Amino acid sequence: MSKKPSPAGDPENDELPLGTTAPYARMHRWLRRGIFVCLFALVIEGAFTVPALALWYGWPTLSFTEICSELMKVRYSDDTLECEHPYPLSGPPFGGPPEAAGQRTAQDEWSIQPKPGWDRIGFRELVRIHEDRLAREAAEAPPPR
Repeated sequence: MSKKPSPAGDPENDELPLGTTAPYARMHRWLRRGIFVCLFALVIEGAFTVPALALWYGWPTLSFTEICSELMKVRYSDDTLECEHPYPLSGPPFGGPPEAAGQRTAQDEWSIQPKPGWDRIGFRELVRIHEDRLAREAAEAPPPR
């Protein structure tokens, strides 16, 4: 009643990860490979998202703080909003009121699926909006004496 030695590579002979039974070992191996590929793709995508959006919105013509401020001004239809740099440690989410708390200027249509009241921002359109705002403010300011 001796047991015949099983050939090398037999799933019963290999050390299986905890929770994996021999019939599902191959499926688990392919799932793990697929998950690693997806995670790697997500890391690569995330690494290119911020630089691509920064270029889209107008960097290097506008600094990151100016881009943030222009986005807040467009989103809330309020030309007085500015992004804080450096961001205070006492700000949200660690304390203090949330961003734009008490704002009533957004032109959004609120329903089950809210619809923003502002148009999509095109390629480097924030640069044009920023320059128009600066020109308007310069025209409104009294001339120097």
